[in-house]
Amino acid sequence: MLNLEELKSRRDLVDRFDWEMTPETAVETYLEWGTGWARKDSFVRHAEQESYYFVIYDWEEPLQVTLVRIDTQNSEDIAKIQAPRELIERAINEAGRKPGVGVYAINDELKDWLKKALQC
Repeated sequence: MLNLEELKSRRDLVDRFDWEMTPETAVETYLEWGTGWARKDSFVRHAEQESYYFVIYDWEEPLQVTLVRIDTQNSEDIAKIQAPRELIERAINEAGRKPGVGVYAINDELKDWLKKALQC
């Protein structure tokens, strides 16, 4: 599992981040990829396609941001980043904390912090 400094040095990964991907879109795109026609250009075109995107798991303590790699077969956590707790909490609250869900997208404020921290 990579941390912030290790991830920052992995430009091969950083350059592939999908800053617009959300957990919901990832499921629709990669796990329900037969329904892609309804999303216009947002669908998997081949089985080898993959995305890298950030999520927040609200059960983790301390709260952190996780980089996920997903394709049509698997999903794996690649990096854990310690961002300011207040930014993470605001992202969760902005999405509307939902009991039993536990996986949240990053918001624009957290995205901006990550881009700066990763020198994007």
